[in-house]
Amino acid sequence: MNESSPIRTDRARAYQPGEAPAREVRTRRFRPIRWLVILALLAGAGAIAHRWYEARTDKGAEPTAAHKGGGRGGRHGGGDMAQAVGIAAVTTGDMPVVLQGLGTVTPLATVTVKSQISGYLMAVKFREGQTVKAGDELALIDSRPYEALLAQYQGQLARDQALLQNSKLDLQRYQTLNRQDSISKQNVDTQGALVKQNEGTVAADQALVDQQKLNIAYTHITAPVDGRVGLRQVDQGNYISAASTAIVVVTQLHPISVIFTLPEDDVARVMRQVRAGAKLAVRAYDRGDAHQIAVGTLDTVDNQIDTTTGTVKLRALFDNADEELFPNQFVNAKLTVDTVRGATLVPNSGLLQGTPGTYVYLMDGDAKVTVRPIKTGETDGTNTVVVSGLNPGDRIVTDGTDRLKDGAEVRITDGAQAASATGSATGAVTGAGDKPGGKPAAGPDGTADTARPEGGRRHGRRSAQ
Repeated sequence: MNESSPIRTDRARAYQPGEAPAREVRTRRFRPIRWLVILALLAGAGAIAHRWYEARTDKGAEPTAAHKGGGRGGRHGGGDMAQAVGIAAVTTGDMPVVLQGLGTVTPLATVTVKSQISGYLMAVKFREGQTVKAGDELALIDSRPYEALLAQYQGQLARDQALLQNSKLDLQRYQTLNRQDSISKQNVDTQGALVKQNEGTVAADQALVDQQKLNIAYTHITAPVDGRVGLRQVDQGNYISAASTAIVVVTQLHPISVIFTLPEDDVARVMRQVRAGAKLAVRAYDRGDAHQIAVGTLDTVDNQIDTTTGTVKLRALFDNADEELFPNQFVNAKLTVDTVRGATLVPNSGLLQGTPGTYVYLMDGDAKVTVRPIKTGETDGTNTVVVSGLNPGDRIVTDGTDRLKDGAEVRITDGAQAASATGSATGAVTGAGDKPGGKPAAGPDGTADTARPEGGRRHGRRSAQ
């Protein structure tokens, strides 16, 4: 065969190092396109399967959602179903006007008992935690040094009293002799001055005697006020220095006061009642504001406002017969300054906040609701006074407001009807299969104030707060 033949040359040509055959080059060129086509087909198949599964799920969920009145009705039908709601009637009643402030239990008297003289503590005559009366003996100081001084000063007093008596007799003699011109006037005057000098000495001696008697009385340390003694701060046998060594603290507990603060904006309202002579009630609650501890009366209002906090201090008195209030205890003080008579009251669970301000869902018949903006007044934490927007006898939605909007169709549950008939502030609203709990209220347009999960059976309806 001719070696220069082009056929033989093409077939026999050897590939250079690193050079791929033509078929392999074409295969590598079309491999990415092949994978893209496969992925697109798989994605389409998955989408078709997902839609088919959702269609079957929504068909099966429609009867249950219609029965509950709160299902979503497919993916876009949440507003077409009747929402199960709880209702309550607007009532009339009295609403107390209560001002609340933070307070501290403050005793009317807290005395640190100290000795007025120095000496050794001979006896402790109280039991820690004991209730004492004013004048009860608490401790005894060694009185022997003061008794010895008392005897010395009494001896000096007796001596000086004798000298005074003798000088007075001499003065009388000098005065008689002076009238007979038997003695000079100078001698009489000198004797008169000596009498006065002796009188001064006797008076000083008497003061020393009285001082020692007082010191002996001070050796008996007594309770200055009625109250409860605390822990003993010095033991028997120790040397006590006058006015420096504390023995015990006595705290008055009956009665006891609470000092609390109110904003300066409330001062005028309180002072009007105080000037009118009203006895304002003050209730003391515990730190958690859940348990009422005691009930007392307002005693006085401070004479100035604290410029740093913008508050004024008030003092309330409590009998504290059961000693529920303890000194330096933190309490929540609630001052009742007035009572609104015959007010229109609604339960707080039916009040909502949104674009219209404060509003409620008002029942329009038995199957629809309408948005009603209202103005509110005082509240006690359970009910609120409605100044305008509602009338007694109106029915408002108190539960199930999370999916409502203006004009929405609703269904009143049996429990809610019973609660409304008895004037209950809130109605039973949980439907079959629903879970009770708290949920943010929906706005008037049907959208929730905060993000919440979608989904018929997976969505548990909760009470509006």
